[in-house]
Amino acid sequence: MWLCGLLVLAILISIGYELISRGMGIISPYFLSVSMKGVYGGMQAGGIYHAMVGTLLITLVAAVISVPLGLAVAIYLTEYAGNTKFAKLTTTLVDVMTGIPSIVAGLFAAALFTIVIGPAYRSGLMGAVALSVLMIPLVVRSSAEMLRLVPNDLREASYALGVPKWRTVVSIVLRTSAAGLVTSVVVAIARIVGETAPLLITAGMFDAINSNVFSGRMETLPVYIYQQYTSTVSCAAHAVNCSPTINVDRAWGAALVLVFAVLVLNLGARFVAKKLSIGK
Repeated sequence: MWLCGLLVLAILISIGYELISRGMGIISPYFLSVSMKGVYGGMQAGGIYHAMVGTLLITLVAAVISVPLGLAVAIYLTEYAGNTKFAKLTTTLVDVMTGIPSIVAGLFAAALFTIVIGPAYRSGLMGAVALSVLMIPLVVRSSAEMLRLVPNDLREASYALGVPKWRTVVSIVLRTSAAGLVTSVVVAIARIVGETAPLLITAGMFDAINSNVFSGRMETLPVYIYQQYTSTVSCAAHAVNCSPTINVDRAWGAALVLVFAVLVLNLGARFVAKKLSIGK
């Protein structure tokens, strides 16, 4: 057990060291505050601001879609469905959705918007729908487990006082499991924020800032990393302001920012959960 723990710790330390050593050199206020508009070739310019905006907006819209639906399904399965055939079918479908490849979610969103709007449509909303397909089953599974941890004695005491079932769910069950539910939602967000494949198909690539999730392509940090790392640069012998490794450097810098964002999300979830537990 100690050996396995040390092995996992060594892998994590190695990943962290690689990210910091390769990505910290390019991190600067300039890199975080400009887009790639007008940047081409090996120019030592450009940043990730447009990708950060796209990641924030698409993830926010995906959460707005997924969290209410996921919580509603979890409440239905734990509080109302019982052992009915429909509940078992719903649980099975949620389990299947949890394991689908992310590229399938992107294809589903692309097909849906192609049928409804047209084949030329690309937007951040399209990417958010693809991510919500991945996020909903995660929220359902984890939230349902948190709701099942609430003791039945609390429910029965509420029913004995004549409190309606819906009021019991809202005032007793959800408040008691609030810390676990917040953690479940934030962990699900951290899971989807690094997805690349579905966003390549839906939101696409875009070098400028686009804050409208309903129209136009919108780039995210994972797609930016993929785009930069797979781009090749060739500099002339006496070229000025040209670096053959600038794209790789940008990719490592964006990767460091993305991992830091996921770390902040997880630490924030722990902090919120701790505060809610104390309040309870």
